[in-house]
Amino acid sequence: MRGEDVVDIEALRARADELMAQFERMRSGVGDLQQQLKAVDVTMVSEDGFVTVTVGPNGHVTKVEFDPRIYRRPDSKELSATVTETIQRATEAALAEVEELLQPFVPDGQFQAYLDHDLAGVFGQLDRDISREGDR
Repeated sequence: MRGEDVVDIEALRARADELMAQFERMRSGVGDLQQQLKAVDVTMVSEDGFVTVTVGPNGHVTKVEFDPRIYRRPDSKELSATVTETIQRATEAALAEVEELLQPFVPDGQFQAYLDHDLAGVFGQLDRDISREGDR
């Protein structure tokens, strides 16, 4: 057997143990996590105070409210820009809250892949991790 064909069995076992521990953490905390994720509800007010947007845990807008004073300024482009910017800030804040809740369960650097439903990215990272363990 050539040197590069030798697999470090101990390193693979350690990685398997780490993955099992991660799985157990996920499994034991999934009920609480689901409730916490469902409770994510971020409300953001525009800088001018005329637009209020609420976003849920999946980043979808659940409510948009307009202050009646907004009708004193009939600039549709400005209103559109204000609504869009407020939605973006609320969505970013909601996703940051979700990321914080998921951090103990999702390995570093994989959160965005999970959000994007990028299973190839998730499994690719696992493959790279295992390869690094085998190089040791």
